[in-house]
Amino acid sequence: MSSVNASAPARGALDRFFKISERGSTLGREIRGGLVTFLAMSYILVLNPLILGTVPDGTGQMLGGGTQQPNLAMIASATALIAGIMSILMGAIANFPLALAAGLGLNAVVAFSIAGIPNVTWADAMGLIVIEGIIILILVLTGFREAVFRAVPKELKTAIGVGIGLFITLIGLSNAGIVTPGSGTIVAMGNLGTFPVLVFVIGLVLTIILHVRRVPGALLISILVATVIAVILENTLHIGARPDNPAGFNSAPKFDGVFALPDFSLLGQFDLLGSFENIGVITIVLLVFSLMLADFFDTMGTMVAIGGEAKLLDAEGNPPRSKSILLVDSLGAIAGGMGSVSSNTAFVESSAGVGEGARTGLASVVTGIAFLLSTLFAPLVALVPYEAAAPALVLVGFLMMTQIAGVDWKNVDIGIPAFLTIAIMPFTYSISDGIGAGFIAFVIVKLARGKVREIHWLMWLVSLLFVVYFLVDPIQAWLGL
Repeated sequence: MSSVNASAPARGALDRFFKISERGSTLGREIRGGLVTFLAMSYILVLNPLILGTVPDGTGQMLGGGTQQPNLAMIASATALIAGIMSILMGAIANFPLALAAGLGLNAVVAFSIAGIPNVTWADAMGLIVIEGIIILILVLTGFREAVFRAVPKELKTAIGVGIGLFITLIGLSNAGIVTPGSGTIVAMGNLGTFPVLVFVIGLVLTIILHVRRVPGALLISILVATVIAVILENTLHIGARPDNPAGFNSAPKFDGVFALPDFSLLGQFDLLGSFENIGVITIVLLVFSLMLADFFDTMGTMVAIGGEAKLLDAEGNPPRSKSILLVDSLGAIAGGMGSVSSNTAFVESSAGVGEGARTGLASVVTGIAFLLSTLFAPLVALVPYEAAAPALVLVGFLMMTQIAGVDWKNVDIGIPAFLTIAIMPFTYSISDGIGAGFIAFVIVKLARGKVREIHWLMWLVSLLFVVYFLVDPIQAWLGL
């Protein structure tokens, strides 16, 4: 009897702090919702290392140092740690059922559009993430965020999300060997008669089935199943990895154990000022702005979407404590850069937990605790080959592609800039180039139609910066630099 009485105040304190009863939820629903959200988004522990840990920087070094592929478990540990801390902060400070982790799309920007710039190091790239987070934090605290948000047309922001979705899809198909450089063509269909491609196809089919059946954790389940198949094939047929075997895995599954003390050596490997020495200021401004766009506006949409599903929005469509939500999200960008795991941002997969009944920040705290516990099992990441994780990238690309319905294609004022944004991102393998082309096209179309007053001064400024950015190489060549 005494034990029951002792636990009652604790439950009451949780209820009062998180307003569980007030929002029509229960302790059980919040715990279940937090765990479901973790299952729905924990695929990032696999994908983030595969995106960040397999691309050399502009000096030929891999993340963490050296020219060889780093220990992916190290990246997974840091990814889980930062996600855990930020999700707990979101729950405790903002009391909102929204979890954070390294953002897909944002990590692709870091890996493929920033770190690979000549002379840029991984530390420089992560330093830019920190700078971007600091800028967003200032914008949130000063209220200037709303002005920036209004400057970019909503449909153009939608097109940026769609373009990133196609870009992520291309990465997934390339990692799986479905798309390869062609002979006489830009790209071509890969060899479909290999076991690694079979692993991808099985994973993709399973991913689609689980997604349409609304199974919580669909992406994680498909990755695990495809990984088991890959491990069985590798250990029975000894397929090997490319390039030694053209029909081999992009990254052959390796078993390094199940449990290990987490390796957090990536923490603190960032350089705030290094990029200023290696690349021009204009390039830095454009890259930071591109990161800010991808991070900043995606969070706004996710925040409103989760709030709507949880029925937490007010009459004007704003979630409770929206400034606190944005504050924690901006801190997530800073923490992600400082942890060398890319910007941490709000995950729309939090909607899975809301669907399970979560209505408060307690669910986010539960998700964060689950991420922290997962740091003890990071070695399992080494088992996952590209081919097993690639289906998740393809499905995430589809989810981002669905936003295309939000663009009015009959309105050339936005249709042409949106099209160029979406098309140029995957075709140039550069997210920044797609954003720049879209911004410049927007200004040109408005000028051509005599709608100068509809161009926000920030759009003028950014478009001019992008013009200079695109002309940097020919100007340098002309000047003999």
